[in-house]
Amino acid sequence: MTEISTPTPRDAFELLLAGNRRFVAGTPEHPNQDATRRAAIAPSQQPFAVLFGCSDSRLAAEIIFDRGLGDLFVVRTAGHVMGAEVLGSIEYGVEVLDCPLVVVLGHDSCGAVGAACAALENGVQPAGYIRDVVERVTPSVLAARAAGQVEPEEILAEHIRHTVDLLLDRSRVLAEKIAAKQAAVVGLCYRLADGSAELVASRGLDAAAPAAS
Repeated sequence: MTEISTPTPRDAFELLLAGNRRFVAGTPEHPNQDATRRAAIAPSQQPFAVLFGCSDSRLAAEIIFDRGLGDLFVVRTAGHVMGAEVLGSIEYGVEVLDCPLVVVLGHDSCGAVGAACAALENGVQPAGYIRDVVERVTPSVLAARAAGQVEPEEILAEHIRHTVDLLLDRSRVLAEKIAAKQAAVVGLCYRLADGSAELVASRGLDAAAPAAS
């Protein structure tokens, strides 16, 4: 497998897609997972992508994209909801580690999205800090419904797009990197059953994403 020392946003995206194709086909190469790699990156790290995804236990980034140690700078929260700590972590990956790509990774059957839909239907909010997660997902559900999107996959895609746009709206660091063509953000939807990751949003990358209907 050919690695690129200083990948562009497009290069980084293609590396992830290639790894996901291997994972789906059941032919992973498990790159950068041996003792040699462990020793090589002990002094410093140079990941090629920041991955901001849902905390779901079935969404293990290095596995589904067939990557290894030091490849991905991973930030995860339930429902990929954002707070200051998340924004700071993503900005660290982009500004300090020079990652050219940020990936927002959602998935079907997301519990946080389902809980937000249920709360809107029955008016009952979860207890504790779970409520905070649900409240942060709710605007995506409302936006989807306002656009006539009621199917679970449509609501999920809207939540991923909303997260991408919110990230750019709140992070000046990332927005400036994209304006300078030094970084890109993509939103991917992971399918639990077949393991594929589908592009649903793209900012700063020359890739066509499905338009919101």
